[in-house]
Amino acid sequence: MTLYTTLDSPLGELLLVGEESATAPGGTALASLSVPGQKGGATVQDGWTYAPTAFAGIAHQLRAYFDGELTRFALAYAPSRGTDFQQRVWQALEAIPYGSTTTYGKIAADIGAARGAVRAIGTAIGANPLLVVRPCHRVIAANGSLSGYAGGPARKQQLLGIEGAWPELR
Repeated sequence: MTLYTTLDSPLGELLLVGEESATAPGGTALASLSVPGQKGGATVQDGWTYAPTAFAGIAHQLRAYFDGELTRFALAYAPSRGTDFQQRVWQALEAIPYGSTTTYGKIAADIGAARGAVRAIGTAIGANPLLVVRPCHRVIAANGSLSGYAGGPARKQQLLGIEGAWPELR
């Protein structure tokens, strides 16, 4: 069964979508986390069940992250629906430490993709259904600029500021 709730955050009202899971803490595996106006973000569908209590543990971790008290999420994810390439890119995102950044080229190298695959890496990152918790905001351009982010550049800068990874916001 697909469950959802919303959560107020410094980024705006987040939409959390999950699947019931017997093995996930709290019984809910996170499938999607979207911000308002996100390119390709989830929207509530017919048949989904509004279940705020099912996301209590996830919401607690998100609030702690936004308050600067949590540096690593401990969440169960619903099985991702991405391609094998996207899965490899998303796994590489999870290895980027809190408070640091990497580049699209470094992600390509980390997953064994050709250097010219930077655009494909960006596309895979843009399809990440788990903004914030799968830290695609930590990927910047080789020249140090913020470059793209499905949630918008202001939110990317805000997240990097929370983590102390963007000098202008320290």
